[in-house]
Amino acid sequence: MPAPAGGRRHGPGAPGSLHTATAGPAREGSTVIARPTSRAAFAGLALTFAVVMVGTTMPTPMYALYQRELGFTPVVQTVIFALYAVGVLTALLVAGRWSDQLGRRPLLFAGIAFSLTSSVVFLLAGPLWVLLAGRLLSGFSAGIFAGAATAAVIEAAPESWRSRGAAVATVANIGGLGLGPLLAGPAVQYLPAPLHLSFALHAVAVALCGLLVLGAPETVRRPEHPSLRPQALTVPPEVRAVFVPAATAGFAGFAVLGLFTAVSPRILAEIIGNPSPAVAGLLTFLLLSASVAGQLLVQRAPTDRVLDLGCALLTAGALLVALAVATGSMAALVTGALVAGAGQGMAFTKGLAAVHGRISGDRRAGTTSSYFVVCYVAISLPVIGIGEASQLWGLRTAGIVFCLAVAALAVLALAALLELQRRETRMPAQR
Repeated sequence: MPAPAGGRRHGPGAPGSLHTATAGPAREGSTVIARPTSRAAFAGLALTFAVVMVGTTMPTPMYALYQRELGFTPVVQTVIFALYAVGVLTALLVAGRWSDQLGRRPLLFAGIAFSLTSSVVFLLAGPLWVLLAGRLLSGFSAGIFAGAATAAVIEAAPESWRSRGAAVATVANIGGLGLGPLLAGPAVQYLPAPLHLSFALHAVAVALCGLLVLGAPETVRRPEHPSLRPQALTVPPEVRAVFVPAATAGFAGFAVLGLFTAVSPRILAEIIGNPSPAVAGLLTFLLLSASVAGQLLVQRAPTDRVLDLGCALLTAGALLVALAVATGSMAALVTGALVAGAGQGMAFTKGLAAVHGRISGDRRAGTTSSYFVVCYVAISLPVIGIGEASQLWGLRTAGIVFCLAVAALAVLALAALLELQRRETRMPAQR
């Protein structure tokens, strides 16, 4: 995503998006301040972004331990995970515009507070409701940071890094998400206090990051009368033809993310025969790394072609994961994670770009929020569904059906996009 020009408004974002900071023009009264920023402040904001996102995915390799210690069902496990998406959506819709009105730093401090509180709650984890509260708070922190931190990092980029500010924000975002399970997995498997040590270290790191934000400059001039209205959800008629298939592809991609971040430890343990938390963390890291690599590699490539490719890769990746679940193949599971991750990154970022390219700037914010709602529903409800289905049919059958459904959605999205592109190509000739 190109770095937005000064004075642009930075709308809500989501993990995985190179377009989280281009949701439309600045709202009346809010102004991005053009001022020189030190590399240390820029690096500090990027590091803070990454550290907060680390905390959102650390529980991935711990779910099996929580389930064993507390005795809850696979459905409850997926509900615990899905509450994270509820928190993200709530923060995006309620506070998505607040950093434009109140400034970046107040919202960053709020996100840090939620992240720190989430880690402390997990340290005290005992009753099930404590885990539910921890995941919800973690979602609040991610939802706030997705918009405010993306904008803050881009705006704080020194002149020599101005063109790479958006890429740095993306790497901090997705890199943090990937590092969470990668770091927590070995800690759970090899270090003492497997359900507490990671959160204790994260709480300390988040608190220290608060000092980095304290030393960073404010990049937004607060308007005299801030408007804190929730983000509106809209899909204008002129963009629905591309919104539906693009959002369908986004839904499929985020469903895959939900599968790997919530259910892959069970697949590894019960089907592949490898219950290692370290391996579970590595697998999720590979998926998210492929997602960010897919986005970074296609920044300047044609939107429609990359969106089509993303759908095709999502289809192939989902089928590979279905094969892995059916046969117990670790090689197919790793390959599927890499292919599906790259497809998710391409489909999500270029899907949003395709929608933005067909709509006026003053209507992008509400449409962008609608796009994110679809994606975050995909990271929650289907995962709860696979938890319920695994109790009725068994994990193998439920996993295969889930992956085939994802592949079917990606194929439908691709077919609709190709038809739309064909019609748009013919229209100038007919005129």
